[in-house]
Amino acid sequence: MKNSTIKKTILSLMLCIGFSAFAQLNTPRGSQQATVSQRVGISDISITYSRPSVNGREVWGKLVPYGLNNLGFGTSTAAPWRAGANENTIITFTHDAKVEGKAIKAGTYGLHFIVKENNVATLILSSDANAWGSFFYNDDKDVLRADIKTKTVPHKELLTFEFDEVSAKSTVASLVWEKKAFPFKVEVDVTTVVLDEFRAKSNGQTGFQRQNWENMANFSLNNGGDLNEALGWIDKAIAGQFFSQKTFNNLSIKGQILNKLGKTSEYAALMDEAAGMANMNQLNTIGYQMLNAKDYERALKYFKLNVANNPKNANVHDSLGEAYKTMGDKKNAIKYLKKSLSLNPPANVKANSEKLLKELGAI
Repeated sequence: MKNSTIKKTILSLMLCIGFSAFAQLNTPRGSQQATVSQRVGISDISITYSRPSVNGREVWGKLVPYGLNNLGFGTSTAAPWRAGANENTIITFTHDAKVEGKAIKAGTYGLHFIVKENNVATLILSSDANAWGSFFYNDDKDVLRADIKTKTVPHKELLTFEFDEVSAKSTVASLVWEKKAFPFKVEVDVTTVVLDEFRAKSNGQTGFQRQNWENMANFSLNNGGDLNEALGWIDKAIAGQFFSQKTFNNLSIKGQILNKLGKTSEYAALMDEAAGMANMNQLNTIGYQMLNAKDYERALKYFKLNVANNPKNANVHDSLGEAYKTMGDKKNAIKYLKKSLSLNPPANVKANSEKLLKELGAI
């Protein structure tokens, strides 16, 4: 090969390397990228977007035009606002959810708004999460549209997404920029998500631990799950599996499930068994459970047993006194509440004994 040919080849390679390196440069943006996320139950909702500044500009109706628009680039002739700058603003749901009351599958979506006058807008979630802004928007890829009301807020210079309301089963996400906010509610069926995850994992390592069966039975009990399914789970924790072990905790959970199923006699008998395994605090707990269930005979039995086992503990005397008061036995209530005060009780127990004695007219 001639020297000139070699030089040309080397120069070509250097230019290719140079252009490749240039294409991969990571330089600062005018509108910085950000990600914000919020957990609801065990589900995460996250939004990734770019943050332009107001910078003295008139935003609504000018910088961000109302309605659908031909942006003069790309394939869309009727594009919504990209809810930020640069690439698609995207929203990700780790589990199925509802947005403004409408079902959305787990996944990542492009997030857009049709901004309108008179404090209204339309939220759009698109299956195209990889486009550049709204320039290639295609309404055939819409998976959700929801009309929302915007709010007037104090000036926000940088476009910001935030989760400004959070509850056990929902959150409200808002885009806030200039003096306008675009709020939309995201709801998650937390009980279904949690129980479905356990069902999917229970045949694996998760199912080899007794505590996991107890926790899921208890979660289902207290969160509107299938009580018969929960009963099967707690039975596995108690007996029949290599990891099973009968404990006060799982007997107590089973008892509460039976009680909710209306099997009150089975519930009461199981609590008698649990009482034989209980420590002082646990015995007090099931005593109050029986008191609330108006099973006064068992409540007294458990509270009296606790007093017999712990004669110098102020709290157990206070609890027995409270049980007698609930049952209308004023004489015995005063007796045990005063005994509680004589045992130098902690502040919370003292306050309860004194309150109950005042209600009885004894002090």
